[in-house]
Amino acid sequence: MNFQQLRSVREAIRREFNLTEVANRLYTSQPGVSRQIRELEQELGVTIFERSGKRLTGLTEPGREIAVIIERLLQDQDNLKQAADEYKGKELGRLTVATTHSQARYALPRVVSAFRQRFPNVHLHLKQGSPEHIVQWVQAGMADIGIATESLSRVDTLVAFEGYEWNHVLVVPPGHELLKSREVTLKELAQYPLITYEAGFTGRPHIDEAFASQGLEPEIVLTAMDADVIKTYVASGLGVGIIASIAYNDKQDKQLKALQADHLFAVNMTRVAVRKGAYLRGYAYEFIECFAPHLKRKNVEKAVMAL
Repeated sequence: MNFQQLRSVREAIRREFNLTEVANRLYTSQPGVSRQIRELEQELGVTIFERSGKRLTGLTEPGREIAVIIERLLQDQDNLKQAADEYKGKELGRLTVATTHSQARYALPRVVSAFRQRFPNVHLHLKQGSPEHIVQWVQAGMADIGIATESLSRVDTLVAFEGYEWNHVLVVPPGHELLKSREVTLKELAQYPLITYEAGFTGRPHIDEAFASQGLEPEIVLTAMDADVIKTYVASGLGVGIIASIAYNDKQDKQLKALQADHLFAVNMTRVAVRKGAYLRGYAYEFIECFAPHLKRKNVEKAVMAL
């Protein structure tokens, strides 16, 4: 039994049994992947994968249990490397943070700046994507830390911590009729074309839930992942924007005016997540605490390593 065999099994599961993709991921050939899997099955004396001819189609019953053990073994291997690196050079290494555009653009610049001053020799990589991608990257060990508002708290293989709360705001061009309203209502807002985030991004579920709770069907004319895109089209007169409060700055967004929406939509929670059982370098805990000062290393580490 060797780690290459274990990686072949793990990647076959992650790539939905597509051995061509597995071979590309492991920088080997498809026959080589098949051989590694067969040799492991022969050594264990059980069949891990169901097959149709030469094609893998799923996991057998013992294969499902073996897959859990393989994942744990490979994670322990990663942890062993991380632990060794920690003691070889505590302030050298690489940290990958998976996050959304909104977090990278508006919430993280201060954090990244402080982190770089503290750890100038750590290579920091911000990997941007959808909340679903962030979950997948942290689960697969392709990112050390995940930061997002949606998805992170609903995954059993991750440990998610509350980071900070935030609200949405409405943005309109100067002179817009809504600026005359003392307190905008959902019914009033639904009379205008709206521009906001794509489904599943940056608190969009709370926006949809609010309108649905009052039986309203707003006209959403444009969606985007990026608040800057939303603001651009609001400024052009296409509609009323609903964006994260951190994405509006009255000094920079002089072509727009903001209206409070705390009373319209539920409060959102941005979370920080790491993979259960993952060994994090000391500087990873420092990054987390810099992002959310109440998340102290002792508490985070205890939760991450708890069985």
